[in-house]
Amino acid sequence: MTISITEGLQTLWDSTGIMGFIHSAQNAFANSEVSGVEQILEAHGQWIMIIICLFLLWLGIKKQFEPLLLVPIAFGGLLSNIPMPLGEEIAGPNGFLGIIFEAGIHKGLFPLIIFMGVGAMTDFGPLIANPKMALLGGAAQFGIFGALLLALALAPIMGDSAFTLQQAASIGIIGGADGPTSIYVTSKLAEELLGPIAVAAYSYMALVPVIQPPIMKLFTTKAEREIKMEQLREVSKREKIVFPLVILLLCVILLPSACPLLGALCFGNLCKECGVVERLSDTLQNALINIVTIFLGLSVGSKLSAAQFLTVQTLFILLLGVLAFSLATAAGVCMAKLMNACSKKKINPLIGAAGVSAVPMAARVANKVGLEANPQNFLLMHAMGPNVSGVIGSAVAAGVLLALCH
Repeated sequence: MTISITEGLQTLWDSTGIMGFIHSAQNAFANSEVSGVEQILEAHGQWIMIIICLFLLWLGIKKQFEPLLLVPIAFGGLLSNIPMPLGEEIAGPNGFLGIIFEAGIHKGLFPLIIFMGVGAMTDFGPLIANPKMALLGGAAQFGIFGALLLALALAPIMGDSAFTLQQAASIGIIGGADGPTSIYVTSKLAEELLGPIAVAAYSYMALVPVIQPPIMKLFTTKAEREIKMEQLREVSKREKIVFPLVILLLCVILLPSACPLLGALCFGNLCKECGVVERLSDTLQNALINIVTIFLGLSVGSKLSAAQFLTVQTLFILLLGVLAFSLATAAGVCMAKLMNACSKKKINPLIGAAGVSAVPMAARVANKVGLEANPQNFLLMHAMGPNVSGVIGSAVAAGVLLALCH
């Protein structure tokens, strides 16, 4: 069978992206089941998502908002919105991004590997030196459960788009300000919301210096922000080695559903602190976590297709995410004030805001706000206590949500 030059050129033209966008628009406007805004989104959704992904790239590159993950997520989003059939071939179940997603996200592997790297980079010394700081990390998890309840309460407003319990739990975990935990929980409970939840989680983590200071100042007085804290005691190497083992054993006994996340975190930290597997610790902190970050970002970006992202639910996810983060910050500060009311040894309430697990950015923000109130007030090491306890707290909260909703 021979093909004429004209037919060949027509086939080539039909395979271009321009024709792909035209066919999508024609199919959308021919669909009588949808109308108005939905029809426009269906017709031009791929173009809209490509613009959104370019904006995310700009945030990551120009503004340096969590660039290590925002850049690959945005690029994966670009690939997933290529006109059919190529978009499906890349991001679909049999595409290379789909295969990576299935192995690393759907099976829960990538977030756990990242938690190993986080553990290898984390110093639990400030928390060991002042265990009371764990209360601040625990209080900050209020944002997770507060957002969950708000998501469920929106049912009368959202109608058919109302969130299920599993979806509400996945949205709530944004309040933990922990990207890998958000991805892990969402992949188990509400995979269809993975794209917007991952983007919200990492965007709000990057916006910690913008979101937290006004809330911290709102809930504290200038005198409270000026409180100086005593220098932390020195923590022995033995204590640092025993700590991750104790945390893991408590998790095994009390909340086994949190063991995957906490187990990965504790293993990474033990490799760092024991001092006999420096090669493993170095690999976890550098090569391994970098490789997995690339794959995780691209595969999460593959879920930023127009059909999955441009929905009413996405708008509410973004709003609930910032509310969850704000509630977590306020709860940590208020817990610090409550502890001051019950104790003679005062702590600076600003470090309560570091109870969210955006390590070490939240601790740096607490230190910066403290220095603004008193140039001699250095809170960084004190803030690291609630900051690392927030990492543990978000993993525990994830385990609770998985046990309740899975």
